[in-house]
This record gives sequence, structure tokens and C-alpha cells, in this order.
Amino acid sequence: MIHIKHREDNNLDQQNPISMKDLDKAMNEFNLCDRTAEDLGLIRRYLERLMLTIERSRIREYMMLTDSKRRLFLINFVAGLGKGFGQAIGFSFLAGVVFYLLGSWIDLPVIGEYIAKLLNIVDQYRK
Repeated sequence: MIHIKHREDNNLDQQNPISMKDLDKAMNEFNLCDRTAEDLGLIRRYLERLMLTIERSRIREYMMLTDSKRRLFLINFVAGLGKGFGQAIGFSFLAGVVFYLLGSWIDLPVIGEYIAKLLNIVDQYRK
């Protein structure tokens, strides 16, 4: 598409705003050639795809969420509690599995002594 610059484009401060009636009138009087009509159809298809992509990305919901600071804080706080609780349970399970495996390796010649000492320290801490 070709954009023709007019002298008025350089003086934006001096331009008068166009009313919607004048704009509609200018658009209706504008004669489109076949090539321009094809270009406008292509632009329209791209705009429709862009609108569909924006709607799928749920930007409106995100903007509404960030608009309310209290709601955003509450959602992030609850998410943080959930993550912390999940990490605590996961770490406990992982530590239990590690100590179980270490307990079964006590019979190893060199490493067994260190593992036995570590398990004794853990047992003393429990009491």
C-alpha cells in the first residue's frame, strides 16, 4: 500500500479533527479499484485473525485481574500457600525415601559407618 504525504501531515497541531459524518462521507465517496479491494480484504482477514488470537489469549481477564490490587494480592497469596504446602509435603516424602535407602545401605563397608552415624544423629534428634 502506498501512503501519500500531504503538507498538512507535518502540521498536526493546526489540523482540525474530522467528524464521523465527514469520515463516513469520505469513505462512501472513495472509489476502490480491484487491487485496493483485494488489499483491504487481506487486511480484514489479518485483523480478524489478530482479534481471534487476542480473544484466545484472554487478555481481557488478565487486565481485569490486574485492575483490582486486592483480588490480585489474594490470588497470589493463596497460590503461594499452596506452593509452600506442596513443597513441604514433597520434601518430607523425598527425605523419607532417602533415609529409607540410607538405612538399607548400612551394610556397605565404608559408607555404612557414616550412614549409621547420620541415622543415630537423626534418632537422637527425634527423642
